[in-house]
Amino acid sequence: MISSLSTPVTPAVALRGAAFGYAGRTRVSDLTLDIPSGSAVALIGPNGSGKSTLLRGILGLAELTAGEIEVLGTNPVRARRHIGTLPQADSRDAELPVTLRQVVTMGLYRSLGPIRPVGRAGRAAVDHALERVALSALAGQRFGELSGGQQQRGILARALASDPQLLLLDEPFNGLDRENRDTLLELVRELRAEGRTVIVSTHDLEIAQEACTHVLLLATGHKPGQPGHPAAFGPLDEALTLEAVKHAFQDTTVELDQHTITTTRETE
Repeated sequence: MISSLSTPVTPAVALRGAAFGYAGRTRVSDLTLDIPSGSAVALIGPNGSGKSTLLRGILGLAELTAGEIEVLGTNPVRARRHIGTLPQADSRDAELPVTLRQVVTMGLYRSLGPIRPVGRAGRAAVDHALERVALSALAGQRFGELSGGQQQRGILARALASDPQLLLLDEPFNGLDRENRDTLLELVRELRAEGRTVIVSTHDLEIAQEACTHVLLLATGHKPGQPGHPAAFGPLDEALTLEAVKHAFQDTTVELDQHTITTTRETE
């Protein structure tokens, strides 16, 4: 197993020359870094740089094609029960006749198994998760009748129900109105303050600046089909620089303002 010699605290995620992909094809490579426990990491990069693949690799759902990975002091599969996820394209079917409470309760199944009853403690965990995302009043409402932002918050509550040590959020703020966005932004700050580790894939600098402690910038390969790779990693004020962002978003003119990264393809 990988261990960190520079700190007595085991990192939430340790990568040593790690690469991830599918069916033997590497999508993101050359990852050597420690994500500190209790940190909130903004994962930023252009499409095709491997952000979602890296998150799936941490879960053990993408193939480790090179190097080593340790998650929460063990391998990704064993760590999975302590990880909460909010995927970019959730497989939920909004037409299913289930309530919001039933959707959030699904977050307990990994630890309970398919037969064991939820019980009083499980119901309390679901209540607390709904309260955290400010949806307690809608617990009995059919999930498909909620707004897109409310559904997103409900899926995050599902991830929180199991009391995870590590949360992986893949573009959780896409398409949200200001109210839903602010609720999630505050929740990320609260989770970090509790000592949980959060990795959030985003293109939004406001999220990075207001809720995260670190940034991992991924760049696309120099040629089409080449895997993505790290452009910078470290504390936010050190790693999120214009030069690093320009390296990540290759072949573009990059502008940074308070909230966004703007990239415009250069023309000849």
